[in-house]
Amino acid sequence: YVWGCNFFRFFIDVPESKILGMDSLQKAMDQANNGENVVFFANHQSEADPQVMSAMLEKVGFCDEASRINYVAGHKVTTDALAIPFSMGRNLICIHSKKHIDTDPETKTSKSKQNLQAMGGMLKKLKAGGCLLWVAPSGGRDRRDVESGKTPIAPFDSKTIDMFRLMGRKSKVKTHYYPLAMVSYELCPPPDFIEAGVGEQRNFRFVPVGIKVGEEI
Repeated sequence: YVWGCNFFRFFIDVPESKILGMDSLQKAMDQANNGENVVFFANHQSEADPQVMSAMLEKVGFCDEASRINYVAGHKVTTDALAIPFSMGRNLICIHSKKHIDTDPETKTSKSKQNLQAMGGMLKKLKAGGCLLWVAPSGGRDRRDVESGKTPIAPFDSKTIDMFRLMGRKSKVKTHYYPLAMVSYELCPPPDFIEAGVGEQRNFRFVPVGIKVGEEI
Protein backbone atom coordinates (compact mmCIF):
# COMPACT_ATOMS: atom_id res chain seq x y z
CA TYR A 1 0.00 0.00 0.00
CA VAL A 2 2.71 2.46 1.03
CA TRP A 3 4.85 1.56 -1.99
CA GLY A 4 1.95 2.24 -4.38
CA CYS A 5 1.17 5.58 -2.76
CA ASN A 6 4.83 6.63 -2.80
CA PHE A 7 5.19 5.66 -6.47
CA PHE A 8 2.40 7.98 -7.60
CA ARG A 9 3.46 10.84 -5.31
CA PHE A 10 6.26 11.49 -7.80
CA PHE A 11 3.59 12.35 -10.38
CA ILE A 12 1.16 14.31 -8.19
CA ASP A 13 1.71 18.02 -7.60
CA VAL A 14 0.35 17.74 -4.06
CA PRO A 15 0.74 21.43 -3.03
CA GLU A 16 -1.33 22.52 -6.05
CA SER A 17 -3.92 19.75 -5.67
CA LYS A 18 -7.37 20.52 -4.29
CA ILE A 19 -9.68 18.83 -1.77
CA LEU A 20 -13.16 20.35 -1.71
CA GLY A 21 -16.28 19.48 0.25
CA MET A 22 -14.46 19.15 3.57
CA ASP A 23 -17.69 19.31 5.61
CA SER A 24 -19.12 16.32 3.73
CA LEU A 25 -15.79 14.46 3.90
CA GLN A 26 -15.53 14.98 7.67
CA LYS A 27 -19.14 13.83 8.12
CA ALA A 28 -18.53 10.69 6.04
CA MET A 29 -15.39 9.76 7.98
CA ASP A 30 -17.14 10.36 11.32
CA GLN A 31 -19.95 8.05 10.22
CA ALA A 32 -17.52 5.30 9.18
CA ASN A 33 -15.54 5.64 12.41
CA ASN A 34 -18.83 5.30 14.33
CA GLY A 35 -19.45 1.88 12.75
CA GLU A 36 -21.75 2.99 9.92
CA ASN A 37 -21.11 2.29 6.24
CA VAL A 38 -20.12 4.91 3.67
CA VAL A 39 -20.30 4.48 -0.11
CA PHE A 40 -18.64 7.00 -2.43
CA PHE A 41 -20.20 7.10 -5.92
CA ALA A 42 -17.27 8.42 -7.97
CA ASN A 43 -16.45 9.24 -11.53
CA HIS A 44 -13.29 7.39 -12.59
CA GLN A 45 -10.59 9.13 -14.62
CA SER A 46 -7.27 7.41 -14.07
CA GLU A 47 -5.83 4.01 -13.27
CA ALA A 48 -4.18 5.77 -10.32
CA ASP A 49 -7.47 6.91 -8.73
CA PRO A 50 -7.01 4.80 -5.55
CA GLN A 51 -3.58 6.37 -5.01
CA VAL A 52 -5.00 9.82 -5.84
CA MET A 53 -7.71 9.25 -3.23
CA SER A 54 -5.10 8.26 -0.64
CA ALA A 55 -2.84 11.24 -1.40
CA MET A 56 -5.74 13.68 -1.10
CA LEU A 57 -7.10 12.17 2.12
CA GLU A 58 -3.63 12.09 3.67
CA LYS A 59 -3.21 15.76 2.78
CA VAL A 60 -6.12 16.63 5.09
CA GLY A 61 -5.24 14.17 7.87
CA PHE A 62 -7.31 11.07 7.06
CA CYS A 63 -4.35 8.68 6.76
CA ASP A 64 -5.91 5.70 8.56
CA GLU A 65 -9.25 6.08 6.78
CA ALA A 66 -7.48 6.28 3.40
CA SER A 67 -5.89 2.87 3.94
CA ARG A 68 -9.24 1.31 4.92
CA ILE A 69 -11.20 2.19 1.78
CA ASN A 70 -12.41 -0.78 -0.29
CA TYR A 71 -12.33 -0.22 -4.05
CA VAL A 72 -14.78 -1.91 -6.40
CA ALA A 73 -12.65 -2.65 -9.46
CA GLY A 74 -12.74 -4.45 -12.78
CA HIS A 75 -10.98 -7.79 -13.22
CA LYS A 76 -8.16 -6.35 -15.36
CA VAL A 77 -6.43 -4.82 -12.34
CA THR A 78 -5.57 -8.37 -11.20
CA THR A 79 -4.50 -9.70 -14.62
CA ASP A 80 -2.52 -6.82 -16.13
CA ALA A 81 1.16 -7.31 -15.20
CA LEU A 82 1.77 -3.59 -14.60
CA ALA A 83 -1.36 -3.17 -12.49
CA ILE A 84 -0.84 -6.22 -10.24
CA PRO A 85 1.76 -4.70 -7.83
CA PHE A 86 -0.52 -1.70 -7.18
CA SER A 87 -3.58 -3.93 -6.77
CA MET A 88 -1.79 -6.07 -4.17
CA GLY A 89 -1.57 -3.04 -1.88
CA ARG A 90 -5.30 -2.29 -2.04
CA ASN A 91 -8.52 -3.56 -0.52
CA LEU A 92 -10.19 -4.65 -3.76
CA ILE A 93 -13.54 -6.18 -4.59
CA CYS A 94 -13.22 -7.24 -8.22
CA ILE A 95 -16.29 -7.48 -10.44
CA HIS A 96 -16.44 -8.29 -14.15
CA SER A 97 -18.12 -5.26 -15.68
CA LYS A 98 -20.99 -5.51 -18.17
CA LYS A 99 -18.63 -4.05 -20.78
CA HIS A 100 -16.38 -7.12 -20.68
CA ILE A 101 -18.41 -10.02 -19.30
CA ASP A 102 -19.79 -10.93 -22.75
CA THR A 103 -16.52 -10.66 -24.70
CA ASP A 104 -15.77 -14.38 -24.27
CA PRO A 105 -19.03 -16.41 -24.08
CA GLU A 106 -17.15 -19.53 -22.87
CA THR A 107 -16.05 -17.78 -19.67
CA LYS A 108 -19.29 -15.89 -18.98
CA THR A 109 -20.58 -18.52 -16.52
CA SER A 110 -17.39 -18.49 -14.43
CA LYS A 111 -17.29 -14.68 -14.52
CA SER A 112 -20.88 -14.50 -13.29
CA LYS A 113 -19.98 -16.92 -10.48
CA GLN A 114 -17.03 -14.73 -9.48
CA ASN A 115 -19.31 -11.70 -9.46
CA LEU A 116 -21.72 -13.44 -7.08
CA GLN A 117 -18.80 -14.33 -4.78
CA ALA A 118 -17.61 -10.72 -4.89
CA MET A 119 -21.07 -9.42 -4.01
CA GLY A 120 -21.22 -11.89 -1.12
CA GLY A 121 -17.88 -10.65 0.17
CA MET A 122 -19.02 -7.04 -0.13
CA LEU A 123 -22.22 -7.73 1.80
CA LYS A 124 -20.16 -9.40 4.54
CA LYS A 125 -18.05 -6.22 4.88
CA LEU A 126 -21.17 -4.03 5.00
CA LYS A 127 -22.78 -6.24 7.67
CA ALA A 128 -19.65 -5.85 9.81
CA GLY A 129 -20.14 -2.05 9.71
CA GLY A 130 -17.64 0.78 9.44
CA CYS A 131 -17.05 -0.09 5.78
CA LEU A 132 -15.77 2.56 3.37
CA LEU A 133 -16.53 1.73 -0.28
CA TRP A 134 -15.42 3.53 -3.46
CA VAL A 135 -17.28 2.59 -6.63
CA ALA A 136 -17.51 4.04 -10.13
CA PRO A 137 -21.13 3.48 -11.26
CA SER A 138 -20.13 4.24 -14.86
CA GLY A 139 -18.30 0.90 -14.96
CA GLY A 140 -15.14 2.47 -16.39
CA ARG A 141 -13.01 5.56 -16.83
CA ASP A 142 -14.00 8.90 -18.31
CA ARG A 143 -12.54 9.09 -21.82
CA ARG A 144 -11.52 12.01 -23.98
CA ASP A 145 -13.77 13.04 -26.84
CA VAL A 146 -11.27 12.90 -29.72
CA GLU A 147 -13.22 15.51 -31.73
CA SER A 148 -13.63 18.17 -29.05
CA GLY A 149 -10.56 17.26 -26.96
CA LYS A 150 -12.69 17.51 -23.81
CA THR A 151 -13.21 14.75 -21.24
CA PRO A 152 -16.91 14.33 -20.45
CA ILE A 153 -18.03 12.45 -17.35
CA ALA A 154 -19.08 8.90 -18.25
CA PRO A 155 -22.77 8.43 -17.36
CA PHE A 156 -23.60 6.49 -14.20
CA ASP A 157 -25.55 3.24 -14.53
CA SER A 158 -28.77 3.55 -12.51
CA LYS A 159 -28.89 -0.23 -11.92
CA THR A 160 -25.49 -0.06 -10.22
CA ILE A 161 -26.74 2.73 -7.94
CA ASP A 162 -29.82 0.65 -7.08
CA MET A 163 -27.69 -2.42 -6.37
CA PHE A 164 -25.62 -0.57 -3.78
CA ARG A 165 -28.74 0.89 -2.21
CA LEU A 166 -30.13 -2.65 -1.92
CA MET A 167 -26.83 -3.93 -0.46
CA GLY A 168 -26.96 -1.18 2.16
CA ARG A 169 -30.48 -2.21 3.16
CA LYS A 170 -29.56 -5.90 3.26
CA SER A 171 -26.64 -5.20 5.57
CA LYS A 172 -29.00 -3.97 8.32
CA VAL A 173 -26.30 -1.38 9.13
CA LYS A 174 -26.94 2.31 8.48
CA THR A 175 -25.35 3.09 5.11
CA HIS A 176 -24.62 6.56 3.73
CA TYR A 177 -24.04 7.56 0.09
CA TYR A 178 -21.92 10.46 -1.16
CA PRO A 179 -21.16 11.69 -4.70
CA LEU A 180 -17.42 12.05 -5.28
CA ALA A 181 -15.91 14.09 -8.10
CA MET A 182 -12.39 13.15 -9.16
CA VAL A 183 -10.01 15.15 -11.37
CA SER A 184 -7.07 12.92 -12.26
CA TYR A 185 -7.34 12.38 -16.03
CA GLU A 186 -4.10 14.19 -16.94
CA LEU A 187 -2.07 12.16 -14.43
CA CYS A 188 -2.42 8.89 -16.36
CA PRO A 189 -4.90 9.26 -19.25
CA PRO A 190 -6.74 6.11 -20.37
CA PRO A 191 -6.78 5.10 -24.05
CA ASP A 192 -9.32 7.05 -26.11
CA PHE A 193 -11.15 3.81 -26.87
CA ILE A 194 -12.09 0.84 -24.67
CA GLU A 195 -9.67 -2.09 -24.93
CA ALA A 196 -10.93 -5.54 -23.91
CA GLY A 197 -7.46 -7.03 -23.38
CA VAL A 198 -4.68 -6.18 -20.95
CA GLY A 199 -1.37 -4.44 -21.60
CA GLU A 200 -2.47 -0.91 -22.47
CA GLN A 201 0.26 1.71 -22.81
CA ARG A 202 0.67 4.09 -19.85
CA ASN A 203 1.68 7.74 -19.97
CA PHE A 204 2.39 9.54 -16.69
CA ARG A 205 2.52 13.30 -16.21
CA PHE A 206 3.35 15.53 -13.24
CA VAL A 207 0.08 17.38 -12.57
CA PRO A 208 -2.16 18.59 -9.75
CA VAL A 209 -5.23 16.44 -9.04
CA GLY A 210 -8.38 16.99 -7.03
CA ILE A 211 -11.42 15.51 -5.34
CA LYS A 212 -14.69 16.97 -4.12
CA VAL A 213 -17.10 15.19 -1.80
CA GLY A 214 -20.69 16.30 -2.36
CA GLU A 215 -23.47 16.39 0.21
CA GLU A 216 -24.94 13.08 1.37
CA ILE A 217 -27.69 11.75 -0.92
